[in-house]
Amino acid sequence: MGKQGIDLNNLDKSNWKKVKLGDVVSEPKETLKDFAEEKIEHVVGLEHIDSESIHLRRSANLDNSTTFTKKFTAGDMLFGRRRAYLKKAAQATFSGICSGDITVMRAKDNLMPELLPFVINNEKFFDYAVKHSAGSLSPRVKFKDLANYEFLLPPKEQQSKLAELLWLSDSIFQNNIATLNKLKILHQAVFEEKVKDAKGSNYPLSEILIAKKGKSLTPHLREKYIGLEHVISGSFECVDYASSKDALAQCNLIDRGDLCYSKLRPYLDKTFIASFDAVSTTELLIYNTKLTSKKYVLYHLHSKPFVNYVTGKGFGTKMPRVSHKIIGEYVVKVLDDETILLEEMSKYESIESDLVGKITATKSLISHLINKVF
Repeated sequence: MGKQGIDLNNLDKSNWKKVKLGDVVSEPKETLKDFAEEKIEHVVGLEHIDSESIHLRRSANLDNSTTFTKKFTAGDMLFGRRRAYLKKAAQATFSGICSGDITVMRAKDNLMPELLPFVINNEKFFDYAVKHSAGSLSPRVKFKDLANYEFLLPPKEQQSKLAELLWLSDSIFQNNIATLNKLKILHQAVFEEKVKDAKGSNYPLSEILIAKKGKSLTPHLREKYIGLEHVISGSFECVDYASSKDALAQCNLIDRGDLCYSKLRPYLDKTFIASFDAVSTTELLIYNTKLTSKKYVLYHLHSKPFVNYVTGKGFGTKMPRVSHKIIGEYVVKVLDDETILLEEMSKYESIESDLVGKITATKSLISHLINKVF
């Protein structure tokens, strides 16, 4: 039973009205004329929108040069119309300007703005957007095509109740992530302090990491696909994945136990040890190790000093990334005996693993609820 009498397991849609997206959502085409006069503080590109997230958490500022002129306001949805399969659609909580590769969507009077993120963030809509995209290397979809997307719209009274229920579910999801982040900070601080006190010798990561270069082409022989959207920042494992049937033509080949590191936007701290065989985005670097264990190296890759190091070394402005060479120049202390330290750290890992499981389950539940409603 949902909030205030909404039964999502037996949802009555008899009084819902079939509408097209263009009936309830508009595409404002406002442009910026004077940066100084309009006091714009936020500049949003596709790189600032996280896949499968309704929250817009990042932006650039006008200190960085930009050619963007498309305006948006708080409450608007910013939909990544380029490569719609990345599922980038977030609701702004502030005003600003954005890339031309972002479609601004604004709820009309017959749709509550609070419900708009969930109308857009569902599998049916993303599938429709992908199907109507044009272009081979960098497909894009236009709003005039998205405007024909059809779905059932509940009456205003039910819209309010559904929005309340869905936002409550999202709040639980966000609270679990916040708790996980606090625990990870404590976990890493304890690790770094104990490494300082332990005996060992320093080595650059180039003498420790062994790059794996296995590739997989379609049709992929492994069923599971890991994209960066499936990796929780700071997590020691990845439990989420998609079907490899929808994966890109060329992927990395991941074996269970491999150390995986995201070279894209290194400040996001996405690195883990694979717990299952899979294929993945080529943005993941895959490693074996020598001289020390992969688990011990993983701790260093998650450490604040390392994240700060690679963030400072990242090249590229919109989508900064790092290379094998940059990673390899970082120096870590290899302990004479890492066993006791890793055993102690496993207590934290167990708690974090439970939280990651809850986060993944809640994410799946929210996705299920959205797809059931729309």
